[in-house]
Amino acid sequence: QVHLVESGGGLVQAGDSLTLSCAASGRTFSRYAMGWFRQASGKEREFVAAISYSGSSTDYADFVKGRFTISRDNAKNTVYLQMNSLKPEDTAVYYCAAAEKFGWNSWEYDYWGQGTQVTVSS
Repeated sequence: QVHLVESGGGLVQAGDSLTLSCAASGRTFSRYAMGWFRQASGKEREFVAAISYSGSSTDYADFVKGRFTISRDNAKNTVYLQMNSLKPEDTAVYYCAAAEKFGWNSWEYDYWGQGTQVTVSS
């Protein structure tokens, strides 16, 4: 089993940037594809971005393309989400998750972090 811990969330203003980190421990991190999801208050959880185990393939939700970048450092057992040009509608709890294969659906992910709050003021 892999244990995931997100960090880096906070309160920012619209247009600002923020980088989230997800530190993994337990199993071999490099064996897992990683994803970022978010859930706003009263809303359903939605896909944000994913990255393959090697980092060679990435995918993004339409609403973050051109603004967010997912990356990973397998030597540090960490995945990142660089968020630029943040908007108030980006406000949500952000979760990282690990899967045995690259995917876009919550059910494909086996392990989840506790989440980190991102709040963007207008």
